[in-house]
Amino acid sequence: MTTRTGSTVAIIGPGAIGTAVAAALHEVGHTPLLCGRSSRDSLTLLDGDRRIVVPGPVRTDPAASADTVDLVFLAVKTTQTEAAAAWLTALSGPETVVCVLQNGVEQVESVAPHAPSGRVVPAVVWFPAQAQADGSVRLRGEPRLSLPDTATARVVAEVLQDTRCAVDLAADFNTLAWRKLLQNAVAGLMVLTHRRAGMFGRADIAGLAVAYLRECLAVARAEGADLGDEVAQAIVEKFQAYPADMGTSILTDREAGRPLEWEIRNGVIARRARQHGIPTPISDVVLPLLAAASDGPG
Repeated sequence: MTTRTGSTVAIIGPGAIGTAVAAALHEVGHTPLLCGRSSRDSLTLLDGDRRIVVPGPVRTDPAASADTVDLVFLAVKTTQTEAAAAWLTALSGPETVVCVLQNGVEQVESVAPHAPSGRVVPAVVWFPAQAQADGSVRLRGEPRLSLPDTATARVVAEVLQDTRCAVDLAADFNTLAWRKLLQNAVAGLMVLTHRRAGMFGRADIAGLAVAYLRECLAVARAEGADLGDEVAQAIVEKFQAYPADMGTSILTDREAGRPLEWEIRNGVIARRARQHGIPTPISDVVLPLLAAASDGPG
């Protein structure tokens, strides 16, 4: 679909984050093309008392897509990137920008092989959005993205200008990406306890979380992130300030019996740590437990 900038936009993966971005565009009259695994007539975003319905349909056949678009938002989980490759091929032309709305610090490396004709832009998603039992999505924060300050990323910022989804163009994107990765990594503890944000109110869990984050922080710094000692405590305090029932996408996947994004949220930290010779005793316990949880029951 065409935006006010004249750019055509598609969203691959109309889940929680994809629905939030689609709603932001639809509100200002720029309804995107919706692409996914399951056909749906529309998407619904709940924001407080507001209900925003984004008209579909959600298209399910990449082979039926005749035209490439100027901008693709890739909003599938990293565990689903390979399955979305046909959509990336169908929608990407030589000048197509692919904005990756996924977790992790390896977005470009993981997506570029599936979008050889596109220009890949990594993003940090700073807002929580949760899928509801009825298929709608509940927005639980102001939508905001951080992108690297590049000419390609400015294409994304232009399209989202004047929408509810704010965009920051960051000179030090690496630091922001690692800070978000640390937040995602400690959320993995919620999978191992089957608990939501309320668990961080326990002194023992808060202490474990801070210790794990300090371990992760050493790796982030070795990777060039400019993060101070206060970051570990600040992240835990952020979880403590959330509503007690606030979940996370990796916990939602665990509850639904789906494969977990443990490798790009937690495994990458241990992997990079080995490259730098940094010991990770807490990761060495957390990782096999998350991997086993991802395998499913039995």
